[in-house]
Amino acid sequence: MRFPKAKPASPVTRALQVVPPSGPTAWLTTFTAGAMTFLCVFALALSLASGRLADRWSEALARTATIRLSAPAEQVQIQTDAILSVLAATPGVASFRAIDDAETRDLLEPWFGPDLPIEALPIPRLFEVVEAEPPYDSEGLRLRLAAEAPGAVLDDHTRWRRPLAEAAERLRFLGVLSIALIGAAMAAMITLAARAALATNAEVIRVLRLVGAKDSYIARAFVRRFTLRTFAGAAVGAAAGLAGVAALPAADAAGGFLTGLGFTGTGWLWPFVLPPCAAIVAFIATRRAAFQKLRELT
Repeated sequence: MRFPKAKPASPVTRALQVVPPSGPTAWLTTFTAGAMTFLCVFALALSLASGRLADRWSEALARTATIRLSAPAEQVQIQTDAILSVLAATPGVASFRAIDDAETRDLLEPWFGPDLPIEALPIPRLFEVVEAEPPYDSEGLRLRLAAEAPGAVLDDHTRWRRPLAEAAERLRFLGVLSIALIGAAMAAMITLAARAALATNAEVIRVLRLVGAKDSYIARAFVRRFTLRTFAGAAVGAAAGLAGVAALPAADAAGGFLTGLGFTGTGWLWPFVLPPCAAIVAFIATRRAAFQKLRELT
């Protein structure tokens, strides 16, 4: 009776058998890759969401302006009519309206509560102005308002738009910087794990050299093993990060900054890029550490 011959192992399988499949270095590599990828997902989500929020606020303020009217009680209605007349005669104004007490109360409710006595407080009368294309001459409008309604002040939101645009760019930069630092920390941890594994298997490496194995063969064995461990850990971390981001509160106009933190549209594809990136980082870090340690063991 003949027994079938065992299929010879492939060169990749034989190389992987050089590195022990378990142990502290295996758990350290997998855990580090998973934890760092998990943090990367949240850093990416926070960066994209913050940038979207700043862009949305900047766009919302881009074509609007506000007129504040502070005047004695007997002059409020007179100057209100004057402001409306000036806006109606100003070219470049698409629309305008006076904000009533109910809307003012809604605007101030998040800070002062629902029972704010608007009528008893000296709150300025507000007017919303939406510019057309081409826009109005803001300096000319200020001069006309100063002549017709001395208590009116035009605010074209320039001082708000510029900081929001700068904030969007800085938040994106901080997100990229955070991801780069997380990747560097992961590379450092994987390097330490690879060097520890090489040191632990120093006797095995010497035996392999005695039987004719080249350093490139030994290094490839460690590189493949650690790259696969890193990819597996990063995949688990990315999946956990996606689940965590999906569990965050949905976007809410009343919730402000703390809602809508996550991905939208094609942004959900970005976390799937992280495991291959983590594997590339592990490949480079492990290959460099392997050849350095092998030179030390000569």
